[in-house]
Order: sequence, then C-alpha cells, then structure tokens
Amino acid sequence: MVARPPVRMTVERMTLDDVPEVHRIEASSFPVPWPDYAFRQELKANRMAHYLVVRAGEQTVAYGGMWLMVDEAHITTFAVQPDWRRRGVGARLMLALMQLAIELGARVATLELRISNRAARALYGLFGFRPVGIRPRYYSDNGEDALIMTTSPLSSAEMERRITGLAETYGGVEAPE
Repeated sequence: MVARPPVRMTVERMTLDDVPEVHRIEASSFPVPWPDYAFRQELKANRMAHYLVVRAGEQTVAYGGMWLMVDEAHITTFAVQPDWRRRGVGARLMLALMQLAIELGARVATLELRISNRAARALYGLFGFRPVGIRPRYYSDNGEDALIMTTSPLSSAEMERRITGLAETYGGVEAPE
C-alpha cells in the first residue's frame, strides 16, 4: 500500500458557485433532496441563513447550513459526500457551524434528524446535542418521525469545554469570516 499525503481541509462560506456541487452531495445523501434553487434562494434572499462548505483540496465534500433566529442557531441542513464519511469531515463542519453560531450570538443550537439516523445522532451528541422531542411523521418520503435535539446554552462552561476540546481534536477549524 502506498501512503498518500493528507489532504488539506478548509471550511468556507458557501457561494452561488458552490450550488452545483452542494446539490450533488444533497442528492446522494437524502431520499428527497432540496432542489438547487432552494440553496440559491437561501444564499440570495434569506438574511437568517448561514451556509458553509468543506473542501478537501479543490473538491467540495460537505456542506451545512443554519438559520440564526433571534438567539437560536437552527441547523437546517448538513451532509457529507458518501465516500468522505467517517473521516472527521462532519465533525470539522459541525465544529465550524457551532463556532459561527457562538460568534453570531446564538444562545443555543437546535436541529432535527431522522430518528433512525444513528450515525448523525452520535456526531451531534459529541457536540452536546441531546434529544428534547419528536416531530411525528415529519419526513414526507416515508412518514418517519424526526428527533428534535438541542444543546445546553452555548456560553455555559460545559459547552465551552466541549467546543474547546473538539477544536483541539479536529484541528481547530475556525468559522470563516
């Protein structure tokens, strides 16, 4: 086996130029993907929206978005290209989203996910998300329930320690300016 040098990962703000690659990841990740115009609309018109991409070299391999609603960072979408999963890419992206939420003054972070998505639940649990409720029959493709998860206050000592530790583990990825 030939060792390959590590690929440099960067987290950047999503732009309209990123939409085709983001939509490709979206379509490979979800049974009912958002249409590409939804991402364009979010980037152009939604003042609450903040979207990031992860690049491995020149390739876009993940994206995530959140809305800042008053003092809540609501993670609206999050996906890693299938062949890049379980390599720490999702953790780097979630770290950047959490750091951005803190910079923007969010008090807590929330999200929904399929109740059956154990891998995502584990990732979000690392970042202090805990189950707080269920949205029955939330997903239109199969009627699956959504699990609602939220964090403790982002300014709490517990969350500050957690984010600091994860930043050390995942290379100190900083939220983009």
